[in-house]
Amino acid sequence: MIRYYSTSGQAAKVTFAEALFQGLAPDGGLYFPDTMPQFSAEELENLKGASLQEVGFQVLNKWFGGEIPEEALRPLAYEAQNFPIEVKEVGPFQILELLHGPTMAFKDVAAQNLSRLMSHFLGQTKKNVVVLVATSGDTGGAIAHGFANVPFIDVYVLFPKGRVSALQEEQLTRTAPNVHALEIDGYFDDCQAMVKQAFNDPDLADLSLTSANSISIGRLIPQVIYYVYAYAALQRDDIEFVVPSGNFGNITAGLFAQAMGVPIKGFIAATNENDAAVRYMESAEYEPQPTIATLSNAMDVGNPSNFVRVLELFGHDYEEVRDKIQAYKVSDAETVETMKRVQQEHGYLLDPHTAIGWLVAERHSSGGAVVVATASPIKFAEEIERASGIAVADEDAIAALQERSKRKTELPNDYGLFKDYLLTERGD
Repeated sequence: MIRYYSTSGQAAKVTFAEALFQGLAPDGGLYFPDTMPQFSAEELENLKGASLQEVGFQVLNKWFGGEIPEEALRPLAYEAQNFPIEVKEVGPFQILELLHGPTMAFKDVAAQNLSRLMSHFLGQTKKNVVVLVATSGDTGGAIAHGFANVPFIDVYVLFPKGRVSALQEEQLTRTAPNVHALEIDGYFDDCQAMVKQAFNDPDLADLSLTSANSISIGRLIPQVIYYVYAYAALQRDDIEFVVPSGNFGNITAGLFAQAMGVPIKGFIAATNENDAAVRYMESAEYEPQPTIATLSNAMDVGNPSNFVRVLELFGHDYEEVRDKIQAYKVSDAETVETMKRVQQEHGYLLDPHTAIGWLVAERHSSGGAVVVATASPIKFAEEIERASGIAVADEDAIAALQERSKRKTELPNDYGLFKDYLLTERGD
């Protein structure tokens, strides 16, 4: 059985179920597997051409088969992979479209799996838990919909005021009664800091807090599925994934797939002006910075949490990290130019995050690039039209959500008030 240790090195190893519900380790570190499960050459050959549902089961079974029996895990995996993942050829690149889920973003993959994994264990214990989530846009909506009406779970989503798109806010605030949207007067990093502080606050210990951010190992591992599926669908050993990167959970999952034996040629992280990883690659110094607001708001992360897992994977060896990953940044002006040019040349509209990946692929890939499309342009219709003049129809998506009641609570960027709110809400 795989066990999980803290990247801070001061906490005991735990099972997956324990790591799943703890979210953050007691010493403030992120959980990391003590061994990396492996696909054999024969297993990889058998995956070629397999369905998304079967790939999902095979990946989850590698990780969780020691804790969840196959008769429970297989239907869980098949139910979670309940929307398509498509690979499309556009111009010189393949596009891995992770935008066909209920909130039209790649976070849906993790959310659909994570909610079912938690539900499996809670169904055994009958225990109630509180899920805390910080979002820069897409995570919160995916978790809100993935966990809607799941028994034994209440979800609190923290999002930065005025820094998510119109459709993202509708997805965050119009869902089930067990999902509570908290609009924080600050940045994503402020929301994330409040969530992390809550996990280590002894006054909140009785709330059974857990996370659905990519700081959660249970959120991260299901994202391995789409990298393995892309390999199985394309049946190529020369894939170079170009990954729009904010909190670095997406690319970390790809690196996990590679470490499991999937023959992936390489990874390129594509960032916006929030470029802590780019600067690390240039200087060997990891220096987070205050968040910079950009057009690609879901990537506005000045201190990406999962970068510590990237370093852990490579033993904090700078040369090995640089050997395995490239990282480059793109400005808003370049993002807009890329969206307009790709639509004109190929008839394909990129969202502001995937456009960053496209431009980085043009500039830095060595061939065989697969650009990871992280969201639908519909999610950023207003922002795209304002920046580029390209009209994107989002009225139907918003109208469908507006049939539900809107619920949100506004809070200042103050941990004490957030803490009081949680204690009051939970009846303490």
